[in-house]
Amino acid sequence: MSEVVMYSRSEPTIVESAELDIAIEQRNKLSGKKKFRPLTSTEIERLVKNSNTAQHWDTVLVSDNFDPSLVRQCNFIGLVRLGDLTPNYLDFHKLRLPVGLDNCTIISCDIGDNVAMRNVHYLSHYVIGSQCVLFNIDEMHTVDNAKFGNGIIRKDENEDVRVWLEVANENGGRKILPFQDMLPADAYLWSGFRGDKNISEKFKYFTDKLYDHDFFDLGYVGDKTVIKNTRIIKDCHIGENAYIKGANKLKNLTIKSSKDEATQIGEGVELVNGIIGYANKIFYGVKAIRFQTGRNVQIKYGARLINSFLGDNSTISCCELLSNIIFPFHEQHHNNSFLIASTIMGQSNIAAGATIGSNHNSRAADGEIVAKRGFWPGLETNFKHNSFFASFTIIAKGNYNSELNITLPFSLLSIKNDDSAIQLYPGYWFKNNMYALARNVWKFNKRDKRIIKEQNIEFDFLAPDTIEEMIKGIDILFDIIKIEYNYSGSLNEFIESGQKDEKPFVEINNIVHGNKAFVYKPIQGIHLYRKMIRFYGIREMVNELLKNNMEMSLQKLRKQYVQSDRNWHNIGGQMINDTNLSSLFNDIKTGKINSWKDLHERYDDLQASYPNKRLNHGILSLLQTEDKTIDQISVSDVIVYLKELTVTAQELYNLAYASRKKDYTNPFRISTYHSEEEMVNVLGHIDDNSFLKDYKTEMTRLIQQSEELMTKLEELG
Repeated sequence: MSEVVMYSRSEPTIVESAELDIAIEQRNKLSGKKKFRPLTSTEIERLVKNSNTAQHWDTVLVSDNFDPSLVRQCNFIGLVRLGDLTPNYLDFHKLRLPVGLDNCTIISCDIGDNVAMRNVHYLSHYVIGSQCVLFNIDEMHTVDNAKFGNGIIRKDENEDVRVWLEVANENGGRKILPFQDMLPADAYLWSGFRGDKNISEKFKYFTDKLYDHDFFDLGYVGDKTVIKNTRIIKDCHIGENAYIKGANKLKNLTIKSSKDEATQIGEGVELVNGIIGYANKIFYGVKAIRFQTGRNVQIKYGARLINSFLGDNSTISCCELLSNIIFPFHEQHHNNSFLIASTIMGQSNIAAGATIGSNHNSRAADGEIVAKRGFWPGLETNFKHNSFFASFTIIAKGNYNSELNITLPFSLLSIKNDDSAIQLYPGYWFKNNMYALARNVWKFNKRDKRIIKEQNIEFDFLAPDTIEEMIKGIDILFDIIKIEYNYSGSLNEFIESGQKDEKPFVEINNIVHGNKAFVYKPIQGIHLYRKMIRFYGIREMVNELLKNNMEMSLQKLRKQYVQSDRNWHNIGGQMINDTNLSSLFNDIKTGKINSWKDLHERYDDLQASYPNKRLNHGILSLLQTEDKTIDQISVSDVIVYLKELTVTAQELYNLAYASRKKDYTNPFRISTYHSEEEMVNVLGHIDDNSFLKDYKTEMTRLIQQSEELMTKLEELG
């Protein structure tokens, strides 16, 4: 414990000379080069009559429009600069306070124009913006080695004081340094690729380089920010238009906030060593230590966030996240749900009672769990480290006692009741839950409230990452079929044979450690995967033809086509192929990418070329299902593809409608209502469902466009 040290009262808080010059320079950078003047003797007299005191009145400077009658019972120590104070009121959420300073102790601070400060018992080394409200604050100060949540060290400091985020694995082997502009892609690339130590060292260099200048020794509160009924604020940079009420402790933080993306922090919150993104809402007893959040994040109702990065547009409530990287669009709303040592790649939803990675399989720290996007574990599911889940794995309630390696996407995972064997239903989403799958894309677009979209995010469940998983999934399922049916022909020959009769469950290897696993209807799984791969490829081709006003000929499309990569990566929600990722890493190591700014510009460049790369990938995926090259595709083939697209589009809408309609026709669903009319009044009529109406419009448009293209091609033909 530190020792209390007594200093002479005559010792100045800020010394004259160079240190004072640096302090003023820093203040000017934060508050602007506003002109200040000494107090007049009349102003000093009025301040004294209002029960104000100062260590030295000559170190209290004011602007020209300063009304001393609006300052009462305040104590000024060190260099204090006060902006305009004019007889006005500030009003926020029906809290109406007159402009002025009342009952405050202010040490070495700049105060902006027309603020309302009441009962700020200790304010030290802060720059306060204009039109701020500070009301009932116990302690608010900044020390001389503040980091404001960034993972940096100052000159002559030891490495052991640096704050790391020990994400993705409890042993710290994937730890990263927080910094103000970190994107989910940064966090993932830093933590997820540890085969080359040079990359990690470069990322550390990028971070230190951000702060290689003299770092600010002053806390900051942006214009029009409201802070009320809060106990302790220490070493914080707080943006403009933020709203903080009833917080217990805010320490070593950067809180991003702006007029269009205001951040709110509410009652009972304790936040330490963190960086909070724009438009965050954090309230009702949240505890967070060593953390970073993206844009438009909500954390509430007693949630705990430790050693974790939480991506944009995510919400967590009543739960615990420890040592995690969470990509954008993560939902975790219920109690007793927690993620420990996990990388969750977004578009995920964690049900109540899920226990993900909290149990040990060894005497070491917990390992790690990786779940690609669309991870939906059900009620009271329980998993062990290490486990892997393919995209859009939905998991039925159960205690999964062994490590899992789920490589078949869009599957339902469950436990067989009689012998605890694992069961896997590939393509379950397409067959039985199309409403939820398609609605997710619609929902994510609707809920993306980011004003500035720094991180590029792929919303569609059909994208290069999931298509490649399905292509590999077909190979896995076909290997099972060849053994089970003693089949020696090719996959396309098997497809053309039209065989559909199959055993309900066939054993599959390499899915679960130390236990049996079975796959449900592998032939059906191949057909479902193949249908969606072809739909994706044809849709990409149609979109390209439409983009060119249907004037692009097949010959031009052939010339434009470039063989795509087969391997794709989801980096924080953005899709990049293996070639681009390798080039990116090489440019980091050689210094061509030499800062986080350079890397973020590379993300944007890659995103700009993504539509064309996705087109090429779609065509390649379509060609692979037919074992053809682009030069072997004829106009008549394209017409056949377009006819297939219209059929599949209508089928997908019908499946989405049917899966939602079950909620209206299931007798157990309707058993709580007195009549069908009551049910409709409570749930709304299915035909009024806003998503289904939008989805029908989307599929109808796609069908109409395909038919127009068919007509055009037939005319050319």
